[in-house]
Amino acid sequence: MKRSQCFLAFILVFLVLTAIVFAIRFSRQPKEETYQMETGLPKAMELTSPAFQNNQNIPSKYTCDGENVNPPLKISGAPEGAKSLVLFLDDHDAPQGIFNHWLVWNITPSVALIGENSLPKGVVKGLNDFKERSYSGPCPPAGEIHRYYFKVYALDRVLKLGPNSKRKDLDKAISDRVLGGAELTGFYQKNE
Repeated sequence: MKRSQCFLAFILVFLVLTAIVFAIRFSRQPKEETYQMETGLPKAMELTSPAFQNNQNIPSKYTCDGENVNPPLKISGAPEGAKSLVLFLDDHDAPQGIFNHWLVWNITPSVALIGENSLPKGVVKGLNDFKERSYSGPCPPAGEIHRYYFKVYALDRVLKLGPNSKRKDLDKAISDRVLGGAELTGFYQKNE
């Protein structure tokens, strides 16, 4: 076999193997978007709601089509050493990117239930992307189904952030302070 034929055979084998590797890599199911997978922290915490199950529809009562009040949330498994909890709600399908609907911090780690339309005493409510210091429920454009992520993080400190703080301020403040976390995903399609 001539040298040029060997070289062409080598290139052909290389290209076939590269195509196989890419096909295997990209044919796998994508990983679930979870806090635990993103950070590698143990999945000790749990965030659930008696109003809806994970990866199910959020009842309209908790959206702009209903009473627009926060759903009840159960928190468990805060790690030892946690000094406070942070809770927020984000829309991951908003046209302009991730859109924050709710931002609360300095929740006592022993809190096991956040009741419907209520918050524990002593918490700080931040400024969501509606520029409100309150829960603003799911409200996607008519006909669109959006994913909403309720997330809770356990921190090793109580935050010294004022109520005019926004999500970017919170993200900066909790950097390297997270001990654990959990999320609850819901879907909502606005009424026509």
